Amino acid sequence: MTAPAMVLTDSKSQIAYEWIRERIAGHQYSPGYRLVLGAIANELQMSVVPVREAIRRLEAERLVTYEKNVGARVSVVDEDEYVHTMQTLSLVEGYATRLATPLLTAEDLARAAEINRRMRRLLDDFDAYRYTQLNQQFHTVLFDRCPNPHITDLVGRGWSRLAGLRDSTFALIPGRPHDSVDEHDRILDMIRGGADPHDIEMATRNHRLRTLDAFLAARHPVPSMTTATTTEGR
Repeated sequence: MTAPAMVLTDSKSQIAYEWIRERIAGHQYSPGYRLVLGAIANELQMSVVPVREAIRRLEAERLVTYEKNVGARVSVVDEDEYVHTMQTLSLVEGYATRLATPLLTAEDLARAAEINRRMRRLLDDFDAYRYTQLNQQFHTVLFDRCPNPHITDLVGRGWSRLAGLRDSTFALIPGRPHDSVDEHDRILDMIRGGADPHDIEMATRNHRLRTLDAFLAARHPVPSMTTATTTEGR
């Protein structure tokens, strides 16, 4: 393959990747949906080669699973995968927010506050999909200025793994969104007030772990100790 042809294929692969990923995140391709390479290639008016490359990237991100004699399917995220991803994301997103905090501007905080107000307005007529989109936007504002690109990449991968399950999670724990927006306000207050970065990290981490606790309590309704940590003893 010549150099120009390789560049063209890479460009088409990126287009296919973003197109498929957007449909997975938007639930047009729901968990278990079979991805037919030829049909996708025809719709995008390209050959199957860049589509196949896009599928491989999505498989590496665990958004797609390849099954023998079946082909590529949108991954079905199980409870263990959700738990492991939420635990990991609480760590990396909390630390990313800690590192980003000194770099946040007044405009960043105003934008985050406006997003949270929009989330609050959704509570009376709840739209889980839209709420989830806004929730990701809110947290992205707070960690996006993290100066360590490796950490922000890990956070992005965590959000990608959650894409197929988040809507059903909030539907299962209907009381959690109300608490979540209140916690968002408290995190913003801490940042505005110049709180210790460690405390902001722990507040962000516990915020995510409380969602995980609520999910597990709803799935397994028995008394259990919270997984959320505290700032004591640091």
